[in-house]
Amino acid sequence: MKVKTLPVAIAMTTAMSASLLAVSSIDNHAQAQEEEFRWKMVTSWPKNFPGVGQGPERLAELVDEMSDGRLTIEVFGAGQLVPGFEVFDAVSDGTAELGHSASYYWKGKAPAAQFFAAVPFGMNAQEMNAWLHFGGGMELWNELYDDFGVDVLVAGASGVQMGGWYNKEINSVDDLDGLKMRMPGLGGEVMSRMGVAIVNMPGGEIFTSLQSGAIDATEWIGPYNDLAFGLHQAADYYYYPGWHEPTVMFEAIVNEEAMAELPADLQAILKTAVRDVNANVLDEYTARNNDALETLVNEHDVELRRIPDDVLAQAREHSEDVVAELAESSEMATRIYESYSAFQDKVEDYHAISEQAYYNARNPDGDTTE
Repeated sequence: MKVKTLPVAIAMTTAMSASLLAVSSIDNHAQAQEEEFRWKMVTSWPKNFPGVGQGPERLAELVDEMSDGRLTIEVFGAGQLVPGFEVFDAVSDGTAELGHSASYYWKGKAPAAQFFAAVPFGMNAQEMNAWLHFGGGMELWNELYDDFGVDVLVAGASGVQMGGWYNKEINSVDDLDGLKMRMPGLGGEVMSRMGVAIVNMPGGEIFTSLQSGAIDATEWIGPYNDLAFGLHQAADYYYYPGWHEPTVMFEAIVNEEAMAELPADLQAILKTAVRDVNANVLDEYTARNNDALETLVNEHDVELRRIPDDVLAQAREHSEDVVAELAESSEMATRIYESYSAFQDKVEDYHAISEQAYYNARNPDGDTTE
């Protein structure tokens, strides 16, 4: 009987070790495939509210279906687990793994976050999605949130919003002086420079505040959501255009540690589901807003008015100052602003001969709403 030489024995041992490692890897993968995760998602919206509130519900349903139940998400509306304005903190500290909100609510923590929600006279939803996904915007957004232990994905858009509800007619800038109005973000800062007293509150508090006289005016989102809130019962005048919010981009914020614990396939499922919701929310607003506006005007006798030119002109002037001041507030804000504004300049050049030129050709007589 021959004794195997040492090199042959080493080779056999190495092969056996490799086989054991392969089996171990397969077992670990199988174990990861079987592991189940139960997440909580907090939002800044009333539970199941049309449009923005249903986006999180759709996300939970998609993730559950795509993961075959391995990742389930329980959705909490504003106030059910945490108040609407505490969503960011809840995700950052791990109270919830996931949140759905709008980044201008966190301006006290990260002022530059407002660039990713709505910029007065800035980019619309189509343009924002292009910047975020193909112009470096998402990378900057995630870098901004790095210090808070959260990742961010864009999870819906409102499209161009309405200018707001007022309990008196606005004929000039002078009519704004002394009004108490709910308007968040950079638009609120602009209005404050035009003599308006800005009040911030979650969506669920708007109707009672407007009805009671605690505020004189408010903006929310647009006809679809405004009708659902019954804002026409508390104010008569409905103004357009929504210069202050050419869109709001909604965000899905994810606790970094919770995300890292997910297997790669569940991470991919979550990101894919959020991408679906991002498109779906905007599609729904586009489909529903006009029907809701017709109901408001034709059935509830709402006075639809265009914001006077002098108000728009002054708002534009103040907006330039407000945005410039934010851009100069930090090195990070400067970088975000430079990326944002450079992309807007480029996309405006193209849209001048595409989108805008088409709208002008389709409607050569101009504004037909009056």
